Amino acid sequence: KGVKEGIEVVKGGAVVVKKKAGELTDEGKRRYKIYELHRKVHKEMAELGGAIYDLSSKVENPLLSSNVKEIIARIKKLEEKIKELEER
Repeated sequence: KGVKEGIEVVKGGAVVVKKKAGELTDEGKRRYKIYELHRKVHKEMAELGGAIYDLSSKVENPLLSSNVKEIIARIKKLEEKIKELEER
């Protein structure tokens, strides 16, 4: 009787460990996605800075450039995705 109970306890523990490992894996994936999105934001920021710098000597207001507006829109979209993932 004691051995059977011990085996059942171990089986129950294994189920809990498996579930917890799955949760940790999901958390790791979520954090990695957030990291990747932050990396993309930094890349877009660098592109934005370069675009504004190039336009600064050519036009009065570089922020009116369609290219600059597109980059800003991409950054905002990435930031929204980051916020969604961080709230989970």
